[in-house]
Amino acid sequence: MFAIISDVHSNLEALTAVLDDIEARQVDDIICLGDIVGYGPDPEPCMDLVMRQCRFSISGNHDYAVLTEPEGFVPMARQAIEYTRHIMTENIPSVPRKQERWDYLKSMLLKKEEGDYFFVHGSPRDPRYEYILPTDVAYGLTDKLEEIFSMFSSIAFVGHSHMPGVFTDNMEFMRPTEIDYEYEHKKGKIVVNVGSVGQPRDNDRRTCYVIVDGGHITFCRPRYDYTTAVDKIRRIDDLDDYLGERLTLGR
Repeated sequence: MFAIISDVHSNLEALTAVLDDIEARQVDDIICLGDIVGYGPDPEPCMDLVMRQCRFSISGNHDYAVLTEPEGFVPMARQAIEYTRHIMTENIPSVPRKQERWDYLKSMLLKKEEGDYFFVHGSPRDPRYEYILPTDVAYGLTDKLEEIFSMFSSIAFVGHSHMPGVFTDNMEFMRPTEIDYEYEHKKGKIVVNVGSVGQPRDNDRRTCYVIVDGGHITFCRPRYDYTTAVDKIRRIDDLDDYLGERLTLGR
């Protein structure tokens, strides 16, 4: 049994609530699918928690952008990356912990396969940047989906879109609310979007992650103190206030 988190986006309050929930469920193996940083106010404390508690982390597009450049990012996302880079590199030569965080960002995996499980941030076809969206299955088996499903053996776990649910190779998409937050994988291939810890976008402001036990997948939605996260964002000039507003809206 293990837990999968993704898209923390520097939201310390959400990450703390999720880690507390995972501990309460007596799960001690945690995997992170990336985007630890970006958007939110607390990149360094979130990095520290993930480094300490996750067995491994996949590199997300925001993690990579901090190391390189936020190409293709909208202005508020680019501004947040620049804020994050400033926080994480300020006085880095004289603060060993800062160098450790920076080295961890550089060491994060692009993808990983363990038995029947395939872990990636975006999609098996384009690990950092490609979205797999509910609308993709509306047209049946497209070239995009055929290629994606051909690239793993059984279950692929992804993040990136912040929209949790299960995609089947029959071109269905099931939201957690439609399956009572539980899914039992018995045959075929599935892609599981584990949702977002720090910036949910499915009109539910609760944080989201999954627990995997064999083929049984549970979507977990603990509540967290989003108002504190919103207030922090509003107090930082380099973060757009809308980044706080969307935590309130859950989208």
